[in-house]
This record gives sequence, structure tokens and C-alpha cells, in this order.
Amino acid sequence: MQNAETQLTEKNAVPSRRQLTPWQRWRVALIGVAGYGIIAMLGLTLRWRVRGLENLTAIELSGRHPVMALWHGRILGATYYFRDRGIVVITSENFDGEWIARIIKRFGYGTARGSSSHGGKRALIQLRREMEAGKPVGFTVDGPRGPARHAKFGAVWLSSVTGNPILPFHIEAERFWTVPSWDETQIPKPFSRMVLVIGQPIDVPCYQEGQDLEGKRLELELSLGKLTHLARKTLDTS
Repeated sequence: MQNAETQLTEKNAVPSRRQLTPWQRWRVALIGVAGYGIIAMLGLTLRWRVRGLENLTAIELSGRHPVMALWHGRILGATYYFRDRGIVVITSENFDGEWIARIIKRFGYGTARGSSSHGGKRALIQLRREMEAGKPVGFTVDGPRGPARHAKFGAVWLSSVTGNPILPFHIEAERFWTVPSWDETQIPKPFSRMVLVIGQPIDVPCYQEGQDLEGKRLELELSLGKLTHLARKTLDTS
């Protein structure tokens, strides 16, 4: 796999946290409480149709744990639907990452701190340890900065070193607002119908030095593209 993630070793796992000012810490606390309340109230109004849930159930019954994979632009709906399952996700170490971590922890998620620009290797190693401890993990595979709908190698690498399958899924809302950002984040409107489509698990061979996993990265990207189309089609026909 032609990616820095293949060079991860235990020596990369040195703790590091960026310091926030007192003003920033106060804002983080306020946003965390308010953000959780808003998302929780919105989530109560959403009506869900789910396809492919048996794919997640099959992984759990096999004794393995999913490396859950989605596009960054659907993170809000996923945060609510998959709450209280102990899923561990990566959040950045900056100001935005702090308030995001506060919100998702209230929804029952764990966090591994880091990003592609700071602490990413350390975060991936933490995710590996979390999976070895029996926890599922989640990846926004085109995050944190894009390009949109281009899967990166993190989920593939983690699957290859833990033996756990990648589980791609996609969420679409019937009615929504779109954030003018690189990923066009979708915010469902209250009382919207939601479609969640979970794809077939993707098994990745055990990683060996020099192994090229580009084929699996592309398989993940194509799977998410198909799930996106299927979710939109399901909305149109339901």
C-alpha cells in the first residue's frame, strides 16, 4: 500500500494534545451541550428505512467487529442512528475536534485523537488497539479534508492489520439542508424520511510488508458509490 499508514509502529503512539485557551475551552463546553441537544431533538423526528442491516448482524454474530465506512458528508445522520454502540472514531486535535468529540461522546462514541495533518498515525494505532479490545470503529473515508468521495487508505489498513471487515454504508435524507463545504454535508430537516443502506462486508487480506492494497481501496470507493445510488433510488421509490 503506497501510503504512510503502512509504516505505523508502536513508536508512533506518543501522546500529544493541542492546548486550548480558557475562552476556547468555555466555547467547547457550550457547543458540546447545545450541539448534542439539537441533534438529539432532530433525531427524534426522523423516520428511518434501513436496508442491509443483516450485513452488520452477520459480522457481530461471527465474533468480529466492523470497520464502518461512510462519506464525510453524511456524518450527522450516522452519528444519530449508530449512537450508543461504543463505536470509536477519529476526531482532530484542534478546536473543532474538541467540540465534535464532546458531542459524539454524549451519543456513546469513543474517540481517537488525530488527523491527516497532525497525530494521524497515533490515532490509527489507537483504533487498532480499540479493535483488539473488542470495539467497532468508524471512518469517514474521504475526510477530513477531501477530496470528496475519494476513499483514503485508513480503513483498508486497519482492516488488514486486525482481520476485521470493512462495512460500507450510506445515508440519504428526503429533505435536507446542504452545508457549503468541500463535502456538502447533509443536514436532515425535521420529520424527514431517512434511508440507510448497508453494503456487503469487504474482507482485506492480512497486511504484509510491501503489499499493495490499492485494489481494496478502490473496491471500497466503488461500493460506497453504489450504495449512494441505491439509497437515492430507494428514497425515490418509497
